[in-house]
Amino acid sequence: MFDRLPEYPWQKLKPYQAIAERHPQGIVDLSVGSPVDPTPSVIQEALNQSTNAPGYPATAGSIEFRTAVVEWFARRRGVSGLTLDQVMPTIGSKELISWLPLMLGIGPGDIVVQPSVAYTAYVVGAALCGAEILSEDDPAKWPSNAKLIWINSPGNPDGRVLDVEQMRACVLKARELGAVLASDECYAELGWGRWSEELIPSVLDPRVSDGNHENLLAIYSLSKQSNLAGYRAAFAAGPKEMIKGLVNIRMHSGLMMPTPVQKAVIAALGDEEHVAVEREIYRERREVLLDAVRVHGFEIAESQAGLYLWATLGEDCWITVQKMAELGILVVPGEFYEAGGSKYVRFSITATDDKIAEGARRLRNALGLKH
Repeated sequence: MFDRLPEYPWQKLKPYQAIAERHPQGIVDLSVGSPVDPTPSVIQEALNQSTNAPGYPATAGSIEFRTAVVEWFARRRGVSGLTLDQVMPTIGSKELISWLPLMLGIGPGDIVVQPSVAYTAYVVGAALCGAEILSEDDPAKWPSNAKLIWINSPGNPDGRVLDVEQMRACVLKARELGAVLASDECYAELGWGRWSEELIPSVLDPRVSDGNHENLLAIYSLSKQSNLAGYRAAFAAGPKEMIKGLVNIRMHSGLMMPTPVQKAVIAALGDEEHVAVEREIYRERREVLLDAVRVHGFEIAESQAGLYLWATLGEDCWITVQKMAELGILVVPGEFYEAGGSKYVRFSITATDDKIAEGARRLRNALGLKH
């Protein structure tokens, strides 16, 4: 009955976690990308003031909620012209990502396409509806029976960013195939290097979509930029017909974002200062860890945005995981993210400043270098 999905992959990390925990100075956990900094007070206050919520919330989101999302897309993502019936709340982004194939009526005989290095929820969604999963980055190689195509920019785990032309090529091919193109964009406010200055494009960006949102869906989460992972605060935007259909299924399923959380999201989207502050915190942590990872001998791939370093020592990822665990550092094996990650590991920069500094110290000391 429950064999459609394998055991949750993080269970395989338990033995290595145990090794890292035996380190004399304790474990430095750089595996799961869960925020550790406080939820900004402006958001906490909005939640606190909204706790009197006796009635059921609207599955489609309140008018105030949808207005905040539409205005945010115009202000921060370069997507103007969205209407209130083109956006909806979701209970975190992973919920929608995992259930979207089933909600779209995809099933056996259909293909769901994901990136060659991919967030684990895409394959889960295909498995839940009995569809086949295909890992392929090149739009020219997407098959004619693809019904749903996932792109992820900035990518998890690799931090890859698709520019306008690359994303546009994905849109054109998806339209040729008649497939839904779903874009997971949850790290778009966390760009580094070139992308700290340039706007990371959305699939709904008019430069990408030509202003036509048919069969396009953008998914966004506030877990990272606003430290709201515990709130399960996310939303999606697309053509009104698709949003209407998804909202209807969600109404039947009871998938509603609680009213207090909707109020918190409104506050979060209306306050850009806390996002800038958190971005700077992550930038400093990233610089500390990135330097030490490189000094240790890792080669960094992509990692242009987001909260991870995608790194390799040119060996099987589990060998690297073992080496890091012996230093008391827990990292994620790239194998979790499909075959394209078999020689990579993922370092998270979501740990506290002192843990990042300690991890960097251990990486340097392992080579006999001074901190």
